[in-house]
Amino acid sequence: MKGQKKGIFLAPLSDNDLNDLFWINQNVIDCDIHNEVPNIEVLKPYLSDHWRSYIEESAFRGPDSDDYPEGAPTSVALSFRKTGSVKGNLDIGELREGLLDKLKIEFGILNCAYRVQAVHDEQLALTLSSAVNQWQVDTWLSRDTRLRGSIVIPSQNPILAAKEIDRWGHDSRFVQVIMPVRSLIPYGSRKYDPIYEAVVRHGLVLGIQFGGSPGHPSTPSGWLSTYAEEFASMSQVFQSQVMSLIVEGAFDRFPTLKVSLIEGGFTWMPPLMWRLDKEWKGLRRNIPWVKKPPSEYIRKHIRLTLQPIDGPGNIKQFSEVIGQLDSEEMLMFSTDYPHWQFDRIEEAFPLGLSREVTTKILLKNAQSFYRF
Repeated sequence: MKGQKKGIFLAPLSDNDLNDLFWINQNVIDCDIHNEVPNIEVLKPYLSDHWRSYIEESAFRGPDSDDYPEGAPTSVALSFRKTGSVKGNLDIGELREGLLDKLKIEFGILNCAYRVQAVHDEQLALTLSSAVNQWQVDTWLSRDTRLRGSIVIPSQNPILAAKEIDRWGHDSRFVQVIMPVRSLIPYGSRKYDPIYEAVVRHGLVLGIQFGGSPGHPSTPSGWLSTYAEEFASMSQVFQSQVMSLIVEGAFDRFPTLKVSLIEGGFTWMPPLMWRLDKEWKGLRRNIPWVKKPPSEYIRKHIRLTLQPIDGPGNIKQFSEVIGQLDSEEMLMFSTDYPHWQFDRIEEAFPLGLSREVTTKILLKNAQSFYRF
């Protein structure tokens, strides 16, 4: 991550670079901050006697999909790891000092990766979702007005998931419903319509985030052998979900549905748009409900968070990717805090973009997409 020249996003900053850091002095919206449930004990006060007894008797420790392995350097920056904790569980004070104040965060969206989708008992999954969401309110959202939350749901049961969305949807501190990108079946399926109905009903965004543990491989070719493969190949899963949402008609059934793709990269999107448009021209008789080129659905309904940046190595090529998207509105700023995507917080944004594009990515794109 170190030793790269100016223009590379993860490069250490030189004195000359400081002149380009005008973005540090304007308000930003961070669309991906992680608040992790440290252990099942913190949720027990929010559980009924029955579920507390069940958890204690069964030695249930909570869902764990190993999205962010404890020992992986990408999971938590070394500087963010608390003494005695390899996962770097942050508290509100550390978040304020390390991120919110330093970057003049106007709003920061918390994306809690508590994978209740991996729990086979669907009622327990719903119970844990409700507990996590109340824990988010008490521990995070009620303690800093800059924070906004993402509703954790048991998406394996869309009827129960919709009930949890209805429980919190009127609370303006929640701006998003979060689901992992890996799923039992693709998200374009009508099975998930109750979730989308609830998301649209409350004016929320559907956040699809890196990871998940549905119980089957993340590739069409079977199981991978290493975490490095898993980490790098997650973009394939994001592409599958984009195709499914468009081709299976989710955006036609829900014309106001908005989807944020979180931690999945973005440079894969232009070639996917080109390929989908090409195949739609020849095969659209098979999917007559898709009335527009897929790229139009993508530009209208889908946004992507910035980190981890999987872009090319200089600002000229980065600008070309934005041009290939044919939109300056699709990228939204994120730090992915406290994951290790850069050495210093000042390196969270590429240098050299125009002020207009910079302001859109840092602030305006998220302002217009979320209900701030």
